[in-house]
Amino acid sequence: MYEIDQDTMSDAFRACWSAAGNHLNNQVEGGIKFWLRAHPYPPYLEHLSFRLGNQLFYVRVEDIDGDVQGPGNSDGFITAATATNGVPCVLPMRQHIGGQWVAALPGWGLLDADGQTPIDPVALVTDQNIEMTPWEVQDLAVQVVCGALRRDGLQLMSWQSNPDVDPSIWFIGNSGGPEWVVVRSARYPTKTAARPSNWEAIAEGCSQMSDTGHFASVFVMSAAQPHEGPDEEPVPMWRGHAMQVRFKGLE
Repeated sequence: MYEIDQDTMSDAFRACWSAAGNHLNNQVEGGIKFWLRAHPYPPYLEHLSFRLGNQLFYVRVEDIDGDVQGPGNSDGFITAATATNGVPCVLPMRQHIGGQWVAALPGWGLLDADGQTPIDPVALVTDQNIEMTPWEVQDLAVQVVCGALRRDGLQLMSWQSNPDVDPSIWFIGNSGGPEWVVVRSARYPTKTAARPSNWEAIAEGCSQMSDTGHFASVFVMSAAQPHEGPDEEPVPMWRGHAMQVRFKGLE
């Protein structure tokens, strides 16, 4: 069992967080194209995360003067980075007298997890093929389901991609109340994900907010997979390469 921090951002920190995201986006010509986390809703491990080339970056935003505190456990961004073979980063921000937030350091303004060594994301990108971790595949599956819920006109409350934490998504259902979704991914050659064996415990844990839950099975495989068959070797799912995804809806 995990204790998940559900605190929301304060208005003061949200202004800092928004400026931090804009600052990072401005470091790349045309902006960062692959944000993993760029929304202010709980739960929080990192405050911002993105992919650049074959590298993942998980960012904790901090007020260098210590006057404004951000939500989430201070080590959460390290947890997410470790699980995905990513890079944990701290982004110190400073508020000017007029209220404007700016990066406290030049360039990307990022430091390593210890807050000592500057990090240049571009310099860390290589041509190496890196296979997606289970956390990354789960994140892909969760984003697929979130996208389907949005297209159905449903309001998302929160979502997270830790494969060891359930449920994955909370949303406002057609009845007007909260509902939850457990998401699982199936990787080729497996076509359908199995429901978790502790389904009743998940439902009980969610019952204080809602008795309405759903299961979502998302099938993913490399777009380079030549054929689908029992004798075909799975093509690795390389980070940043094209994927095929199949999702038939909530159960």
